[in-house]
Amino acid sequence: MNMTVFSAAEKLDSREEHFRIPGPRGGLSLFLRFLPAAVTSFRTRRAVLYVHGATFPSALSIAHRFDGRSWRDALNEAGFDVWGLDFYGFGHSDRYPEMDQPPSDNPPLCVADDAAKQLEAATRFILAHQGLDKLSLISHSWGSMPTGLFAGSHSALIDRLVLFAPIARRGPRRYEGPPKFAAWRIVTLEDQWNRFVEDVPPHEPPVLSRIHFAQWGERYLDSDRESRSRAPAGVKTPLGPFSEIIKAWHGQLAYDPSKVRSPVAIIRGEWDGLMLDEDARWLFDAFTQAPQKRDIKIGRATHLMHLEATRLALWRESIDFLRGDDAAPVPS
Repeated sequence: MNMTVFSAAEKLDSREEHFRIPGPRGGLSLFLRFLPAAVTSFRTRRAVLYVHGATFPSALSIAHRFDGRSWRDALNEAGFDVWGLDFYGFGHSDRYPEMDQPPSDNPPLCVADDAAKQLEAATRFILAHQGLDKLSLISHSWGSMPTGLFAGSHSALIDRLVLFAPIARRGPRRYEGPPKFAAWRIVTLEDQWNRFVEDVPPHEPPVLSRIHFAQWGERYLDSDRESRSRAPAGVKTPLGPFSEIIKAWHGQLAYDPSKVRSPVAIIRGEWDGLMLDEDARWLFDAFTQAPQKRDIKIGRATHLMHLEATRLALWRESIDFLRGDDAAPVPS
């Protein structure tokens, strides 16, 4: 396999390794971040690959440090090697050529079928690079769709699945079909802030500080080299993920959960407006072939829990599930 070490992206840790690998679309490459555990008690090394959601890449999710510590750091301390994938059009992976064209000229980019093929390329590279038979996946939001597609077709490569704030199918609307979407859109910092706070009940204190958001926001703008040339500043983002969330809410989920044969944990927040209690019940029941299932609901948290005050609970629950039968204590 052709592979080159990628040095253009900023390292978020001195031990972090970067790789640029061939993706499923000719001429376009994918970017991977890798942080191995310094110490592990697992007899065979265990790897976790993070699959991001609809609007920001892995560096701003599992690897972003608030007050000096990230979800990735917690997984490392628990003995897991941690990888992060950027899909085409996000972070440091190549952009679709269509993103240089008017958004109305093409259909939505980075739909689940396409992203699942990218995820397969990343997984096979990781397994070969580390000499492993399988790995675990953590996905966020829309990322559960390519994760579900890939896991349903390649169960032998998957150890465990953590679906954090996943999207579920909602019943079709009688007189209304899903709207049409363009290829891409611009997402500003104001767009992100409004999304981050809209699900917090008005009488509750904030779950994300403005200081933390300001730090995160600068790195978010850094994820698109042209972001600050726009007014207002914003990141060009593929619209395939958002279009598929809307389709799922019109009865068209992009994958069949019954094809997944790995242990699955659904982890969600009490205030997650995109993953309601009835959504979680449907999705939990739909994983009919999963040998183990958990539905974990964390209080005072929204769809963006990994950036919020209750993120430590998310870290603990995910690590506990990924350990499986290993009963070692979870770092706090």
